Amino acid sequence: MKGGRPSSSSPAFGLLLVLVIVLGMGEVIKMGGAAPSAAQCHEERALAVTACMPVVFGKLPTPQCCERARVSHTECICPVITPKVAATIHDINRAVRLIEGCGRRVPRHFKCGSITTP
Repeated sequence: MKGGRPSSSSPAFGLLLVLVIVLGMGEVIKMGGAAPSAAQCHEERALAVTACMPVVFGKLPTPQCCERARVSHTECICPVITPKVAATIHDINRAVRLIEGCGRRVPRHFKCGSITTP
């Protein structure tokens, strides 16, 4: 972890990304039909990690984390879910339970990067 933030290969980063992915995939939000820029995607990922950090330490997602997940674009998150990041996720079912606790339906067999939901 660098500067209090998980690095892109840490288990914390992986768990946060899974949380954001699955929360956000029930309703993919487009920005006026245009894909977000690389800079916008980078900012979305940084905001999601910040908002959802307590989840890494066993806490439930905060309203801010759930909101961030709802407005994040899957096209920003999924490309960074490499096999290395996916390998840091030890319990996708825990992520699904947390997401459903935010009131989001989790589609079965959704593929995002190297992760597929059960």
